[in-house]
This record gives sequence, structure tokens and C-alpha cells, in this order.
Amino acid sequence: MADLLAEAEAELYTADPDGFTARRSELAERARDAGEPAVAKKITALRKPTRSAWVVNRLVRSDPEVGSRLDRLAGDLREASGGSRLRDLTAARARLVDELTRTALEGLPAPPASRRVAVPPPGAAPPPPPGGPPSLGTLVRAARYAGFGAFAPAADGSAPPPRKTKPPAEPAAEREARRQERIKEAERAASDADRDLESALSAERDLEDSVRRLEAELAGARQRLAEARRRSYRAESRQQRAAGQLSRLKE
Repeated sequence: MADLLAEAEAELYTADPDGFTARRSELAERARDAGEPAVAKKITALRKPTRSAWVVNRLVRSDPEVGSRLDRLAGDLREASGGSRLRDLTAARARLVDELTRTALEGLPAPPASRRVAVPPPGAAPPPPPGGPPSLGTLVRAARYAGFGAFAPAADGSAPPPRKTKPPAEPAAEREARRQERIKEAERAASDADRDLESALSAERDLEDSVRRLEAELAGARQRLAEARRRSYRAESRQQRAAGQLSRLKE
């Protein structure tokens, strides 16, 4: 049961997201055919990743050391008290994220829909969802949290209070670039919605034409049926009269 689910996750979260939904249905059906309806249900519940999350999943699954490298740097950041040590570690984090981003994009036939690949910063995991946090290899969207591990669990399992270290001010150029990127993403979303609407309207028009054609065919068939019934009635009447006349002549 675990093998079937793990194999489905490995395939779905490393293959191109465009084929996610169709392949998920095929894998769920295969699990049902294998007599594992519970696994089929879990496979059906798997969520399609965004493009950026898909790139992260490919990176993590192709390089098992990614998680440990992030964890080690996260520990150093949590233990840093400030000053030059914190600055050095912050710079190291930026270099590591840049390196992982470049690695994640290598070998792709074309850039993802968004060039921002949000490799989760070291120690920067968002609060876990009900049922436990997802594995990095099965992300459905990339995290954008930028703290220093405020959500890392304490010894008793609870989340410690966030550090009050003031984050460095973001350069104006970066803020503007991010705003422009959000505008482009919104424009792409609007364009996708327009295409979806046009496709839906076209399908609706085609179906309306089919319905009108079928209704015309049905009306014609009903007319032919009515005429056939009239001919049958007249023929039956003639048969009965002929049979009666024959009977009288024999008498």
C-alpha cells in the first residue's frame, strides 16, 4: 500500500504539472484495480503543484542533500546572536538559495511561468497544516516565508516566540521588481481566464447546435412515426373488412 502511494507521489510531483490530473486518475484507477481502494483515495486527494513548487520538488528528489544543507544553515541562523556572524550567515543563505535556484532551473526546456522559484529559505517553514507538514518533494506551492526559523519547534513540541530581530530593509528596486512581477502574473491569470471563457463559450455554442440538430431529427422521426401509425391503422382496417367479407362468402 505504501509503495503504491510513494510511487504515485514520485511520478506526479516530478512529471510536468500539465499532465498531473490525467495521470493522477490513471494511477488511482491502477490502485483500485490492484485491490487498494484506500490508496486510490489517497492518490485522488493529491493536489496539483504550481510550476515553482514543481521545480522545487524536482530539485529535492534529484539531490537528497538539499534538505540537510538547509537544515544545517537553519540551525546556525537560530544560534546566531547578531553582529557579523548573523550577517555572514544571511549572506550564506542568499548564496545557497541562489545556487539551489540555478540548479532547479537547469535542464528545463523552457523557464516556468514565473521565474521566481521559491526554494524555501533555511529554517523558514510555515506552520504545518492539519495532518502534518508535506514533504519538500510533494510541495503544491512554494513557501515564501523569510524569517529565521520562528516556527521551528521547541523541545516540548510547541512553537517558540518569534525573534525580534529587525529584518534588513528591502531595496526599492527589489520591491518594484516584485510589484512588476505580480502585475505580470495577474495579467497572465487574466489571459488564461479569457482563454478558458472563450473555450467554454465555444463548447456551449457547439452543444447548442447539436441540440438543435437532434431536436430537428427527433421532430422528423416523430412525424414519420405518426405517418407509419396512420398507414398501419388503415391497413389493419382493410384487413379486418376483407376478413369479414371472406367469412360471409364462405357461409
